Amino acid sequence: MPEEATPRNILEKFVLSVSNTLERPVVWFRETVVEPNQQHSVWYHQKFRRVPTIDECYTDDAVCIAEANLQFKRDKLVDSDILSILRERYEDCALYEAPDHLEKCRPLFDQYQEATTNWFIKYGDLGGYGDAKAAYMKQKHRMIWERRHGPVGSGMNGAAPTEN
Repeated sequence: MPEEATPRNILEKFVLSVSNTLERPVVWFRETVVEPNQQHSVWYHQKFRRVPTIDECYTDDAVCIAEANLQFKRDKLVDSDILSILRERYEDCALYEAPDHLEKCRPLFDQYQEATTNWFIKYGDLGGYGDAKAAYMKQKHRMIWERRHGPVGSGMNGAAPTEN
């Protein structure tokens, strides 16, 4: 707690005593109960260990595949939440800077657009039941496409062989 200045008059003394009456039990509870238990509790900010990804699993290892799918779903939730936070930041900026938000909120919008593109590259078109294997196959197909035709969205570049 910060050092408290001595009250100058009776009103400050009264306000300080009411404040201490309300604040001290809360501070005591946090310092003696909450903070010591944060280090020992497995439920407080649970951190999962990273497991092998789907490309590191053997085809008949069901446990490894299941763990990779669970990790994929956790990663998708985290990435979706990050995308939601970026969208909220841009919307708040646009609301606050209403008339000229296009210039003032441009960095936030660009960051949101890049995150949206990256999210769609990884998770887009997988559907609600998409799993780690489907995402891995999507990534593989994208890499093959880029090797043959250049970056996605740049057109065919005339690199694809045409049939007569």
